[in-house]
Amino acid sequence: MPLMTQRPRTVFRKLDGILLLDKPRGLSSNQALQRVRHLFRAAKAGHTGSLDPLATGLLPVCFGEATKIAGGLLGARKAYETVARLGVVTDTDDADGQPLRERPVPELTIARIDAALQALTGCIRQRPPIYSALKRGGEPLYAKARRGEVVQVEEREVEVHAFELRSAADLLDGLLADGAPLLRLHVECGSGTYVRSLVRDLGEALGCGAHVAELRRLWVDPFREPRMWTLEALQALAERGERSLDACLLPIEAGMAAWPEVRVAAAQALRLGQGQAVEGEFRPAGSVAIVDETGRALGLGEVGADGCLRPQRLFAWAAQQVAPIRA
Repeated sequence: MPLMTQRPRTVFRKLDGILLLDKPRGLSSNQALQRVRHLFRAAKAGHTGSLDPLATGLLPVCFGEATKIAGGLLGARKAYETVARLGVVTDTDDADGQPLRERPVPELTIARIDAALQALTGCIRQRPPIYSALKRGGEPLYAKARRGEVVQVEEREVEVHAFELRSAADLLDGLLADGAPLLRLHVECGSGTYVRSLVRDLGEALGCGAHVAELRRLWVDPFREPRMWTLEALQALAERGERSLDACLLPIEAGMAAWPEVRVAAAQALRLGQGQAVEGEFRPAGSVAIVDETGRALGLGEVGADGCLRPQRLFAWAAQQVAPIRA
């Protein structure tokens, strides 16, 4: 028998930074994460907010110490472009699911569509999809649904900043083109909002049902105009060497714009790095990004009502601050 050749094991390395990945369709967020982690040989990596396998677009990937700010990016405002297919409801609320029922699409006007979109904008109550990564009893709901278990999902409050019609080329005053009845929509929303649920509820409001046919994430705060990298582009850079690949990474500071900045002196940085609070009149109260006198990020902290700054999640180098030399 011919000997089986084994692929060499990846030797991981310490790497810090943020990659703005353009996730391809067909991969889960974790599958995409593992591919780029092995490509960069990063010892530690995490993504900030899952995208469905059907979805494409921006998936920020945090390497190394950047994983300490990933939780803050999860709650950031996001924007999507989606295509709604009217007349068909699926069990997953998207095109990857099985059709549950079909209904004729009634005559629709732009005014009626806009009114239905407006009703789903603002602070609304939303029922997440049964096939979702939400956990119950430590297990994702989609795992229970795939086993055929009856899954009850409670409504929750979400924020939809914008839900707008971009194109209705296949639906104009009830005149359908030869293709499927489609609506191209723009969504801006806060944490925990499911675009699949928005499209599902829009379909019900229009009296015909709907599901997501396409979904692309355009941006995530603070990356409003992202330079995204595809897996193919990253692979090509990797073949040119790791220095070319690493040039794609953003510094950790690029992901910290959501937190108010607090600048500390060298002695204060040393104290924080030792896990101690720093008294003073720091502002504003709440979570803050701590930077040293050179502008380098030291991590996240908390300013109390008393103006005292306390360390929360500091980066490894914050504990390596050198004590100032005394004359």
